This record gives sequence, structure tokens and C-alpha cells, in this order.
Amino acid sequence: MDTSESTGDSAAARPDTPAPAARPSGGWRRWAMDTRPLRRPAYRRLWSSTVVTAVGSQLTAVAVPKQIYDITHSSAWVGYASLAGLLPMVVFALWGGAVADTVDRRRLLLVTNIGIAVTSLLFWAQAVAGMDSVVVLMVLLAVQQAFFGLNSPARSASIARLVPAEELPAANALGSTVMQTGLVAGPLLAGALIPVVGLPELYLIDAVALCVTVWAVARLPALPPLGKAQARRAGLREIAAGFRYISLHKVLLLSFVADIVAMVFGMPRALFPQLAAQTYAPYGEGLALGVLFAGIPVGAVIGGLFSGTFSRARRHGLMVIGAVVGWGVAVAGFGLSRNLWMALAFLAAAGVADMVSMVFRGAILLSAATDEMRGRMQGVFTVVVAGGPRLADVLHGTAGSAFGPRAAVAGGGLLVVVVMLALAAAVPALRRYRG
Repeated sequence: MDTSESTGDSAAARPDTPAPAARPSGGWRRWAMDTRPLRRPAYRRLWSSTVVTAVGSQLTAVAVPKQIYDITHSSAWVGYASLAGLLPMVVFALWGGAVADTVDRRRLLLVTNIGIAVTSLLFWAQAVAGMDSVVVLMVLLAVQQAFFGLNSPARSASIARLVPAEELPAANALGSTVMQTGLVAGPLLAGALIPVVGLPELYLIDAVALCVTVWAVARLPALPPLGKAQARRAGLREIAAGFRYISLHKVLLLSFVADIVAMVFGMPRALFPQLAAQTYAPYGEGLALGVLFAGIPVGAVIGGLFSGTFSRARRHGLMVIGAVVGWGVAVAGFGLSRNLWMALAFLAAAGVADMVSMVFRGAILLSAATDEMRGRMQGVFTVVVAGGPRLADVLHGTAGSAFGPRAAVAGGGLLVVVVMLALAAAVPALRRYRG
């Protein structure tokens, strides 16, 4: 393997990482999720906090647009609020990645989680007070997303200090499965709770859940920068250095490009309402819409539960390429489907492929980058993951209006396959990369 493409620090350079745990034996254990990282107390604390907040955060994610719509009776304002949260998240994720490379990541996680919890309390306070102000909601959402942008790179970059390199795919699978489960269970729980306890209490439940996260993070070991990283200051120069680092390491660059290709060309969620109202109308528009939105997260959860089938693979680059191509094929199949349950099957298959892609792209980012760069890599990763689907909404919405929703979805899926295979053929660094 080209050493210029594998610059991650070794386990020997990370004395805080325990000795590798034994792999599970054969039989069904090799199919089931690899839980070895949970044997490590520090990672287990970080992961358990994610279990709680994965659902709690979705309560606020449902409550904010619901409250805005109740005030304005306008979906446009709901969209504007989403954009109000996007810009601070992007800015602070990039800056937060640089900060995470220069300070104790545990301390940064504490400060940012407390900030998110306080923001949730303020959401609750304005709802209880009956302020009915969209401006206040948008400001609070911007502040919350700024804290999230600061938090996410530090959280992801910390994983490589808590588990050995061989367990990074398993750790990513565990975390991604919990987050995807939250995407399914959180909105369902919010829908069930609103008629019972009311909208303000959703914010309060999220704030209480975040207190559990703060407690779990407080029990993590110190995660100061390794080497001389603490001598740097987190500014524009450090952010620019992160982008230069990406440009010089083809594996890292292609891991980002692979996600952009998959999400921008192949994420069809903007067309779900139109497909539910037209193609799948005989099944009931409401049922069809729910099935379409649930399909990908459900598939991702299934992929995570059976991640033992792939989380021990060493050809990380090939796994990413195969997953992105598989995503494209599944999306194209979904676009060609007229039967709702066949469509659900293709979306679930896409969700499995997305889980595989997340696991190995995350492992590449943590293993192919040095510790002093991991925060900035995760900052860029946060921006790509959040920004790609939003660009896809614009692209698919426009293409769906011009060519029809089914043609736009199927064409996008095929474009993912063609572009990803062309990139893999043109730049061999990714397909040759081993974890």
C-alpha cells in the first residue's frame, strides 16, 4: 500500500487504546453486528450517549418545523428555517474540525453538548411562553446547528482514540445503526407524543436526554492533541490546511467525492411526495409517503444489525466503491418500480448500501488521516453529509418537474453507477486502499 495514502497513527502511538479484543467465533456470530468496540468502557460511554440522543434529537427535529408551520401555515417558512440552520452548521463544522485538532476533544464535547442542551431548554421556554415567533425559532435553530457543527467533528474524531484501528468499521457500524434507528423511531415517537403531552414537552425530553450525554462525555478519558498540535490556533489557516491535506491524499478526496456522487445524483427524497401522490396513489397517499420516507433508514438499520458480514473486510476502498454502485442500482430499481412494496424493497436495499458506504468511508477518514488532521476531516465530512442531500433536493426537484419523477429517479441512480465506476477506473488509489 502506498504510504502516502495511509498516514494514520498506529495503535502503538495511541497508548490510550486497549489491546484488541478477540473476534467472535463462526456461525451466526459472524453475521450479526460486531460488538467488540462495546467491550471498551470509553467507547461504550460515547456510544450509549448516542443511543439516548439519537431519538431525543429527532423529537426537536420534528417539533421545530411543526411549530413553524402551526404559526405560519406555510411550508415555505419551514424550508427557510432549514436553510437558516444549514449555514451556521457548515461554518461551525469546518471551524469545529480545526478546533477539535487543537484542544482536548473531551472538553470540547462537554461544552458543545451543554450548549445544545441549553438551546433545547430555550426551545421549551419559548413554546411554553407562547411566543409564536418564527424569528426566535430560526435564531435558536441557527445556534443549535452551530453547536452541532462544533460537536460533530470532535465526536467522530474521538473514536479513533477509543478503539484500535481494526475495530473502526465495527465502531462506525454501531454508531451509524443507532443514528438510523433514531431516524425511524424518533419521528414515530414524536407523532405519538404530540397529541398526548403537547409540543413543548418534546423539547424538554430532548434537553433531559442531552443531560445523559453530558454525563457520559464527562466520564470519558482526556483526549488532548497528540504531539505538537496543541501549539496551533484554530483559524482560517488551519481550515485551509485541512483542505490542502485532502487534496494531497487521493483516498481521502475520493471518499468525499464518492459520497457527493451518491447523494447529489442518487438521493430521491425530494420526489417522494410527488411519487406518493401519483405513482403510488392507489395504495393511499399517506401510507405511500410514510413507506417511502422510512425505506432507506429501515434498510440502513437492517444493514447495521447484520454488519458482521462486512465490518471485518480489509479492502475498505473496494467496499466503498461497491456500496456506492449498489446504492445507484437500488435507486434506479426504485425509480422503475410501480409496486409500492417492490419500491420499499429497493429503498431498503439502498439503505443497506448506504450503511456499508458510511461504515467504510468513516473508517477511511479515521485510519488514513493523522490524529492532528482527524477533526478537520470530520468537519468536512459533516458538511458533505449535510449538504449533499440538500443539493439533491434541488437537482431532483428540477429534474422531476422536467422529465417526470420516475425518470428522474432512475436516471439519477444510473448516473451514480456510471460516475462511480469511471472514478474507480480513472483513479486506482481508492480501490487499492486497505484498512
